[in-house]
Amino acid sequence: MRPLPCLALALLLASATGAIAAPALPGPAFPHYADAAAIKADCDRQLALAGTRLRALERRPADARWLGASDELSAFLDDASGPVYLVMNVHPDKSVRDAAQACVMRWQDFTSTMGLNEKLYRAALKVKPADAVDREFMKSAIEGFEDAGVGLPADKRPRAKEINDRITDLGQQFNRNVRDDTTKVPFSVEELAGVPESVWKNAPRDAEGHVLLALDYPVYFPVMERAEKASTRERMWRARSGLGGDANLKLLGEIAQLRREYARLFGFSSYADFILRRRMAENTANAQRFLDEVKAVLTERELRDIAELREAKSRHLGSPLDATRIDRWDVSFYTERVRRERYTVDQEAFRPYFPPQESLQFVMKVAEQMMGIRYARVPAKAWHDDVQAYAVSDAKTGKPLASLYVDMYPREGKYKHAAVFSYRNGSTRLNRVPQAALVVNMDRKGLSLDELETLLHEFGHALHNNLSATRHSSQAGTSVLRDFVEAPSQMLEDWVYDKKVLKLFAQVCPACKQVPDEMIDKALVARDYGKGIKEGRQHFYANFDLALHSADAPEPMALWARMEGATPLGHVEGTKGPAAFSHVAGGYAAGYYGYLWSKVVALDLRTAFNGDRLDPVVGMRYRQKVIGQGSQHPPKELVRDFLGRETNSKAFFEWLRR
Repeated sequence: MRPLPCLALALLLASATGAIAAPALPGPAFPHYADAAAIKADCDRQLALAGTRLRALERRPADARWLGASDELSAFLDDASGPVYLVMNVHPDKSVRDAAQACVMRWQDFTSTMGLNEKLYRAALKVKPADAVDREFMKSAIEGFEDAGVGLPADKRPRAKEINDRITDLGQQFNRNVRDDTTKVPFSVEELAGVPESVWKNAPRDAEGHVLLALDYPVYFPVMERAEKASTRERMWRARSGLGGDANLKLLGEIAQLRREYARLFGFSSYADFILRRRMAENTANAQRFLDEVKAVLTERELRDIAELREAKSRHLGSPLDATRIDRWDVSFYTERVRRERYTVDQEAFRPYFPPQESLQFVMKVAEQMMGIRYARVPAKAWHDDVQAYAVSDAKTGKPLASLYVDMYPREGKYKHAAVFSYRNGSTRLNRVPQAALVVNMDRKGLSLDELETLLHEFGHALHNNLSATRHSSQAGTSVLRDFVEAPSQMLEDWVYDKKVLKLFAQVCPACKQVPDEMIDKALVARDYGKGIKEGRQHFYANFDLALHSADAPEPMALWARMEGATPLGHVEGTKGPAAFSHVAGGYAAGYYGYLWSKVVALDLRTAFNGDRLDPVVGMRYRQKVIGQGSQHPPKELVRDFLGRETNSKAFFEWLRR
């Protein structure tokens, strides 16, 4: 990380806490695993304790206290297994990551077995909830047991567990193949014409002097957006499109087939039907109908965007328009070129204004202003020296609320995307504070405006965890329905285009150059350029996901090629897009449509902040009525309580057409 001067750091801490001294980190410190053996030993110990606690719950009568005891077991499982799952994705030592993955599979065996526990299921059916919160808790618990297969005929339950465990194992292999990929693409200096020198000058070289570029976001995106040579962009794009390779295509095919078999054990023809009955969408037909409505609005805009990029390429190369085509590796380059020409907006030009450490402090300041909280950096040992730890407290009372770890920069073996790992849920009943880790891969030289938007998006997930104030830990934070979980983070994305919001940068870094208002004005106008292509791609991902989990469960690569071939930009033979589609191999299976579905809710939530996105009254109401509630109430009730009306899609479709 780029160190702050001592005075600036002291001022930063004083601004966050009102004093130079930082408080202790709320909740337990993140466990330190010295090596793979330490992971194994801790896994043995924690699983033994989990078994003891499970047997104690089995002996409990199904009275009013059973619900609390059940949640206490869930809280213990959070503490025992959550950090291990995070370590599997971020630890710099491959042997430790591998040991963590082996431990995660042991936890999978434990939880899948517990899901088939008839004693617990029968007890859950007998519990009489005290109120609406407890009813929602028990509804979710009972559905969890049923979806794990406890209600299946006895001869089918072993197969249900076997499938569950196998899918988890395959999913971990899939993610490991992407995470541990060390592909480096060689380029001559001449081939990197147009790419900022700062992106590649310190990269390693091969024996012939070629620059070896990794596929991490801080390198990949500048190459795709700035490389003048189409061949350079194509090689980089093909390399990224090949992540995971044939091995992951095979894994994904097996996962899809197993999911279909699993759904059929329960009498459903498809995994999508099985999953969506528990979501906001309620069924596959509703999800598909929504996607069709979006497509009807998107199609014209996507075709118009592509036509404009063809014109830009024709002008750039001096080629006849009718002989010019846009390839997939052209999209980012010509989109940015048009933005620079038409709106004089250059994403690279924002980097000097948004240094990474100060950008992190900025998004924290946004949350502080909106929601009445404070962040203070706290010394803490973590899995890598780059990792920072923060104590979160209530600004008015000083009450400790949560802990947040932040892992900002890319490295080999680290999770390659951006995510928040909510490894510990909170509970007011248990006086238990939540903890999460924000894992991103930002450029040490500074952030573009797009990257600042990504950081704020992920920070929305962190807030969902950190500001949860639920009675039970099982209902805390991001435990909400999958097609709602992205709404709180997507809502905040728009904040980086607000000049009043960006003025907060001066508070966290008085010495930083302030981004000129005219740059933001232009970026705001340019923001929607290319929306048709961008949202069209999201729509394609969602449709592919639903089709993969349909009754046919088709072979992934053949399905991808056919569906992508029907899009305006077509399919590129030899590429292996599904091999790196980690969402569909994991928890977003039959649920990727949720990104667009959540966006409908997110844009409706934004309407409450019209005129002042930092309004502390609205911000506190949002904290208390939406993200503080976790899954204590259904999402539609949370949104209605916050907005004072039923949610609707008006803002979303207005945005889509804009």
